[in-house]
Amino acid sequence: MTEERQVPEASFGSYYGRPILKAPRWREPHLPAYLFLGELSGGAAMLGAAAAAAGRPALARAGRLAAAAAAHAGAAFLTAELGRPERFLNMLRVAKPTSPMSMGSWTLAAHTGLVTAAAASSVTGLLPGLGAAAGAASAVTGPVLAAYPGVLLANTAVPAWHSAYRELPLLFTGGAMTATAAAALAAAGWPGSGADPGPAVRLAVAGALTEGMAAFSLEHRLGEAGQPYREGDAGRLLRAGRVMTVAGGACALAARRSRSAGVLSAALLAGGGLAVKFAVLRAGVASASDPRYVVAQQRAGRAAAASEAVPARA
Repeated sequence: MTEERQVPEASFGSYYGRPILKAPRWREPHLPAYLFLGELSGGAAMLGAAAAAAGRPALARAGRLAAAAAAHAGAAFLTAELGRPERFLNMLRVAKPTSPMSMGSWTLAAHTGLVTAAAASSVTGLLPGLGAAAGAASAVTGPVLAAYPGVLLANTAVPAWHSAYRELPLLFTGGAMTATAAAALAAAGWPGSGADPGPAVRLAVAGALTEGMAAFSLEHRLGEAGQPYREGDAGRLLRAGRVMTVAGGACALAARRSRSAGVLSAALLAGGGLAVKFAVLRAGVASASDPRYVVAQQRAGRAAAASEAVPARA
């Protein structure tokens, strides 16, 4: 009787125990805050433009002010992350359509200028035509600003980000909807505002469903590459963010009858959005630090390239 030979489990390592990839050096809370505020600015600009077109001047003004405030606050966090303001200016020296970083930098600069002009016109009452045009144009740059970070992260070699090229843009788009809804619900809950929370409620529900489905797919569609989204700090933050987002969407349904429900929904939606951004950052760092995720991604890429290179039989 022969002894059965058992194949030992594969082990993944690197020379001298050093990581194959350098882990992202982006810091907390700078990057998560910038991502959240970029979503908020993009979504609020769209809300302001839609409200202006629908003849809701109060909601349009609130959207423009929120978009401008979030854009400048996000730029401050980005500058703090870069270390020196001139580093951002250096990225504007050239426009490269094939580079997500270049296009993102130009989108951020254009969007910030547009929402600033629209907000200034709303506050001062000066140049209303120019303000209306800037507000309408920001509805074009807003969606790009909200979704481009997902494209940018997926364009890197970080396994947890690169493998989630389908989920991340959808996750950030849903996050823009929930962040905007949170700001609108908080404004509607302000004493004496008199704002109708109806549009914010619909936006909150749609955003919660979009963001929740994208987060669920991060955990279950990616296979081994999605393990960083299921384990450790990133897994706990992602699950907490999903719970808060879904709960915020549910609370938003009662915002028309209860001001406190609207405020609670705003807090839950904002907290869920921030938790998800921290989870994405930590999952990326964890996947880049562990050689097994890098090796698995390289093997998958080589297998896909080999299958495409096989010539079709006549």
